[in-house]
Amino acid sequence: MGFVSFAGRVFFASVFLLAAYQEFSEFGVDGGLAAKALWPKYNLFMKHVSSHIGIVVPHVEMKHVIASTIFLKGFGGLLFIFGSSIGAYLLSHACAASVPSFHHTSSVRLLQL
Repeated sequence: MGFVSFAGRVFFASVFLLAAYQEFSEFGVDGGLAAKALWPKYNLFMKHVSSHIGIVVPHVEMKHVIASTIFLKGFGGLLFIFGSSIGAYLLSHACAASVPSFHHTSSVRLLQL
């Protein structure tokens, strides 16, 4: 039963590790395709937040955000394989951060059909 548990953790974490490897290979100098796709959505979100709060939100480099997601997926995946609950928390934070971006993209595609 222990082998089945370990194999399941490896297969689950491999999704995140492969995604981190793909983002890392596309990263480049400017953050790659992920930074270019995320920048308009982040900019719109920050305008919305600053209009409601009334405070100017500081500038954030998108390549730093993408680098942090690569770290969350890679390190969290490795920790999850070895049975650490911290790895599970890191992977859940990586998923929670990416869900609003993907949700918006899929809803825009459905509206265009």
